[in-house]
Amino acid sequence: MKHNSTAKEQALQPTITGSSQLKAISKELPATELDERIRMALKAAAEKKALDLIVLDLREIASFTDYFVITSGTNERQVQAISDEVFETLKKAGTAAARVEGYKTAEWILLDYGDFVVHVFDEKARRFYDLERLWRESRRVELPPDLAGKANSFLRKES
Repeated sequence: MKHNSTAKEQALQPTITGSSQLKAISKELPATELDERIRMALKAAAEKKALDLIVLDLREIASFTDYFVITSGTNERQVQAISDEVFETLKKAGTAAARVEGYKTAEWILLDYGDFVVHVFDEKARRFYDLERLWRESRRVELPPDLAGKANSFLRKES
């Protein structure tokens, strides 16, 4: 690149000098990096047959929390049962939720633990709010199959 080029041109056409190389950044993190409380929440949700369990790492893009745990249930009772199991499991382990919202309607229950937030949706609400798309800049945590919950393709269907 010419030495007299503008800063804008240099930014649009960067050059790699010496042994510098651009490395691809993985969008998935290993589950081994997760806090034990998040693992407990995942196990509790999986015990209640939670669907499409995912964890988003928000540490680089949000200041209000580090992780989102997102899952779904097929009906109001299952959504509440998943929420209850996560709440009780963590409470017994000494971690109380700072806030619980949406329990009565069970369309979207939010359990706020400060450094992570658990979102339990019914299928329709999860498609509508689509947190995975909204927070697409986050990194997804790769979960072992026993914690991932039953895979369901409803998230990819057009409404």
